[in-house]
Parts: sequence; structure tokens; C-alpha cells
Amino acid sequence: MRKIKKIVLALLCSGVFTVVQAQDFNQYFENKTLRLDYIFGGNAQEQFIVLDELVRYPEWAGRTHHLSENALRGNGQVRLYDEATNQLIYTTSFSTLFQEWLSTEEAERATKSFENVFLVPFPKQKTKVEVVLFDVNGQEKSTLTHWIQPEDILIHDKGIVGVTPYEYIHQAKDNSKAINVVFVAEGYTAAEMNQFVEAAKVSVDEILKHQPFGQFDDYFNFIAVKSPSTDSGVSVPRKGEWKKTAVASNFDTFYSERYLTTNRLKQLHDLLAGIPYEHIIILANTNVYGGGGIYNSYTLTTTGHKDFKPVVVHEFGHSFAGLADEYFYEQDVLSDFISNQTEPWEQNITTLKDFDAKWKSQLKKGTPVPTPLNQAKKYPIGVYEGLPGNGIYKGELECRMRTNQHDKFCAVCQHAIENLIHFYID
Repeated sequence: MRKIKKIVLALLCSGVFTVVQAQDFNQYFENKTLRLDYIFGGNAQEQFIVLDELVRYPEWAGRTHHLSENALRGNGQVRLYDEATNQLIYTTSFSTLFQEWLSTEEAERATKSFENVFLVPFPKQKTKVEVVLFDVNGQEKSTLTHWIQPEDILIHDKGIVGVTPYEYIHQAKDNSKAINVVFVAEGYTAAEMNQFVEAAKVSVDEILKHQPFGQFDDYFNFIAVKSPSTDSGVSVPRKGEWKKTAVASNFDTFYSERYLTTNRLKQLHDLLAGIPYEHIIILANTNVYGGGGIYNSYTLTTTGHKDFKPVVVHEFGHSFAGLADEYFYEQDVLSDFISNQTEPWEQNITTLKDFDAKWKSQLKKGTPVPTPLNQAKKYPIGVYEGLPGNGIYKGELECRMRTNQHDKFCAVCQHAIENLIHFYID
């Protein structure tokens, strides 16, 4: 669907992660999670970041290596520094609904705020936190710096009691290396929860049918979180339908009918407190086509539509792997957020500003760059322009990131996903 297309050509790509000195997780962190809740606000002209709340979970479910590295640049980063030495001890990258909104016409005339939540390991000593948002050319645009005192009495403990019921759909062989993915029920009443669990199982099967996810199935935990909604279905503002649901999702995001998202990220993460999670897939109980996927934030997709299976995989390609859409439209609500002046950080598209960092090594010898569309049979992996004259290129003509009809990720996307999985497990 849409989503990171918004962000799609936005920022400078760091491509592969840099090699840095390995750090001992236990030197700086406890086996607990620090949840950082922020408000991102502003308009097209100016933006701000405000700390909202600090939350502690009883366990850490993220990576314990590559602590000071990012596999992808993303549209923003959270960085933790040891206060005593100013050494970078942890970082993570992300994209946000707020940054997508900044590229819309509404942001030119209105000021809004968006919730954002990030998970980091809980520090043992006083720690400096830096939050950075990048502009469409990959330059630092907005920043916030604050400090964490581990003994702060106002850090709110959650996830100890009242944990949302959950069950494992698929378990990794080694939990210490597992990539933890949760499915969250949205718009399912308590009486409909069995339908949600079945939809989660279908999602897992479909994701693992796609390579390279299938070859790494032993490294994934997939967990179904049974979060009940008061009402069945989801909100549709254009019809005046507002429902009480688990994560308060709604269609018509940015006045785009099919864009289904939630801005209630604190509510979402409160439902997940006490459950081991790092990546989130929200399954919405409706037969209307729609959804979205935001890198290191969440996937949200509908389960009742005939294209549910390919769409959940496509959106997970966005939220888990940071892949860009490989379809392009001349008119798009987020088209102003596309830049061909710098190399995008998404690994499956290029502006040729730094093609060496992308799939150049996967090209057959003699492949013309760019590659004419009429030579696609000769060069299955090439450099094909997405829209005539837009200067943005993809690796193959067909891919799961382009269409619901194609049955697999292209070779470029597969390579990018595999690199990211290795980042988590190696």
C-alpha cells in the first residue's frame, strides 16, 4: 500500500551498518525495557519534540548486540549516550506518521501533534538521550536531548500485572536470538477473538511462505495478543462511524480513504506491556481494503478483504524491513515527500546518487544503468525507472512491494531483508 512511499525517497541511506567495536550489553543495561513516549508536533515550517512519559517494562525483548549501530538510517533516530563517557551505547532508527503528514497540504496551514513510542534497553547509569528527525534530504531537522536517571521515581512501571492475554503462534528455536513479532487484535470483540487468532495464524503462514523469511523461520517468535474491543470493526470518519476499539484506528488518514492508521501509540503499547515484542502487526477486523506500514512503528492491515494475505506481507515489508513501495503515481497525497536529490535509505530503490550502496553488486555484467524496460527479459535484475522522468529506480519490474498479484519479493528486496535479519540475529 502506501506508507513509506511517503517517506519513500526521503533520506540519505547509510545502507549497510558500519563496523564498530562490540559492546557488552550487561555493562550498560539491565534486562528491562525503557519505553520512551514522545509528542512530535508542528507544521511544514517548524517541528518540535516533547518528552511525554517514561515507562519501565520487566524484561528486554530487543537485540543485545550491534547496540551502537543502525541497519538502516530511517527518517529519525534515538541515540543513548553514557553520561560519564559520552559514548554511544545504543541507537535505533524509525519512521513516523508525523513525518508523513508533514508532506501533506494540510501541514502547510495547520499545526498538529502525534504520539510516538520507542523501546530501548533500560540503562544502569545516568544516560543522555538524543532524538533526531531528518528532513527529506537526510539532514537533521529537529532534535531533543534529555537525560535518564534510572532511579527516577516517576518512571512508570507497567507490564507486571494486568498483562493482555496472549499466545505464541510460532516459536523460535533459541529465544535469546529471537526476533519478537506481535499481532494485535483491533476491532475484535471478546466473542470474536478466535477469528483474530486464526487471522494471525494465516498471517504467519503467509509471511513465512515468502523468502527470505521462510529460511529464517527458526529465528522468529510470532505472538497473538488478544486485545478485545468494545465495538466490532474500525472507525470510518467519512461515514461518521467512530468505534471504541483496542487501538483506536481509523480510515481516512490524511483524508485518504484507504489509509488506515492509529495515532494512539501509547494506548497500543500499553496493551503490549509485559509481552516480549519488538515489531508490531495490527490486524483490523473489517472487509474494507486498507492499511499501512511504518518502519519500526507498526503494520496495520485488514483481515476480511480478499487481498489480506499479500497485503499483510507487503506492509510487513515496510514496517520490518524499511522497504519502499515500488509503485509510483503522478498524483499522491504524499508525493511532496519524495526527493530524488539524495540517495534514499530504503534498500530497494535508488536515485543513482550512491548506487554502489544498493544492489549494484547483484547486476549481471553488462547491465545498462538505467535499464530500458524493453530489456527486462535479458536483465531480470536491473535499474528500472518507476515513473518516466522521476529519477527513482527499482531493481525488478515485479515484486511483492509493487503489486498484490506478484507472489514473492524481488531479488533486491530479498537481499535487503536477509541483511536486516542477520543484523538482528548475528
